[in-house]
Amino acid sequence: MTREHRDRAWRQLGTSGSGNHFVEFGVLTVGDETEPFGDAQTATAVNELGLPPGRYVALLSHSGSRGVGAAVCDTYSNIARSRLPRRYAECGRLAWLDLETQEGQEYWQAMNLMGDYAAANHDVIHRLVSKLAGGEVIAGVENHHNFAWKEMHGDRELIVHRKGATPAGEGVLGVIPGSMGSPAYVVRGKGHPESFASASHGAGRRMSRTEAKRHFTWGAVQKDLLARGIHVISAGSDEVPGVYKDIDEVMAQQQDLVDTLARFDPKIVKMCGDGSRAED
Repeated sequence: MTREHRDRAWRQLGTSGSGNHFVEFGVLTVGDETEPFGDAQTATAVNELGLPPGRYVALLSHSGSRGVGAAVCDTYSNIARSRLPRRYAECGRLAWLDLETQEGQEYWQAMNLMGDYAAANHDVIHRLVSKLAGGEVIAGVENHHNFAWKEMHGDRELIVHRKGATPAGEGVLGVIPGSMGSPAYVVRGKGHPESFASASHGAGRRMSRTEAKRHFTWGAVQKDLLARGIHVISAGSDEVPGVYKDIDEVMAQQQDLVDTLARFDPKIVKMCGDGSRAED
């Protein structure tokens, strides 16, 4: 079914999307003397990122497989629910496809194709924005989330679905964002077996979008961020910093899962302004 959405996929390649998707310019700090990550982390950053200690202009994006990815999800979720035996009717929206079935294999292939599309989407965004800004890409990190992987854990092959989580296998690089008003961190996984070699994907929300719109006025938040040196081109009140947990507390809780290599501080932020479903 991905073939029938080819034209939409082509149109949306290099676009960000709605919800919590964003593109940000900021300052990447590797081995900052004022807030040192430690000699071991700095040495690792130099080796893994190819960046000597210092400050760099950086571009951080968070987007996915756009409208075609949503179509894949909807199509195979509906198939899964239609195939669910009656005895599982009380499961509500929870359903599954056996990987030994034709539908299961189709979904697995479509999902992996959408993962490749999401990675390509990031690549196009970064390449084009860098070109327009007259910059040169000297290092980069790309990683998936809300995805499923076939992995060996112990002596078992498992399907590991990381919803709100990101791979943190030993030596695996990743990015853990906070909010438009707080840092993101470049990390290196430790491969902790009890977390199935995973870490949190970000700070995580502390309130729903509906509650956020009741609590915050976007204009007031935008002025506060500007006073802090963060220029927000567009966003919505459902994505303001106050709706997210403290990223530094989150990072402190997962020191056994990842090492911190660098810190990204946002300076220019672009998000979907009204929270609408921007698919076309």
